[in-house]
Amino acid sequence: MAFNKRIFDLILALLALVILSPVLLATAVLVRIFIGTPILFKQQRPGYKGRPFHIYKFRTMTNRITLNGSLLPDAERLTRFGRFLRSLSLDELPELFNILRGEMSFVGPRPLLMEYLPLYSEEQARRHDVMPGLTGWAQVHGRNAITWDDKFKHDVWYVDHWSFLLDLKIILMTAGKVVTREGVTQEGQATTEYFTGNRK
Repeated sequence: MAFNKRIFDLILALLALVILSPVLLATAVLVRIFIGTPILFKQQRPGYKGRPFHIYKFRTMTNRITLNGSLLPDAERLTRFGRFLRSLSLDELPELFNILRGEMSFVGPRPLLMEYLPLYSEEQARRHDVMPGLTGWAQVHGRNAITWDDKFKHDVWYVDHWSFLLDLKIILMTAGKVVTREGVTQEGQATTEYFTGNRK
């Protein structure tokens, strides 16, 4: 089944890159104009079994810093154009190349931050028993608007119930969520609050 999922990911990612290539190019140009260089945001994230890889996204924030050289909070660096990109999930499009490289799948738990790994409970860490995804069960059930605990419960549920039909359902549901722009940010946050641990 894992092999079939990989073949599906490859075919869909190639088709998406061909169809969306004008969108990718236009977005890259607009990021260069409104935010600057580099155009892509690159960050190490944990993948399958927690193995690190570099995720790629279009930049949505500036590199503005404080007087002591630290980056300003996300809310102060996130630009209006960046909010627009996030609202339509256009910033996520470069992750199609992560899928081609075999580092991500179309559907799976979202790859979070490396520093979260030691904060997970044993149950929460099971989210890494599958490949991380461009979208997932948690993304179509609230995305950034739900609590961390709920996100991880959805992620583990997906691990236990994965099927090809479930992946198709999530992809279709994701399209609807993107159109309605649901759950893009958490209330009171530029994106979502930092996970500080919940070892149950």
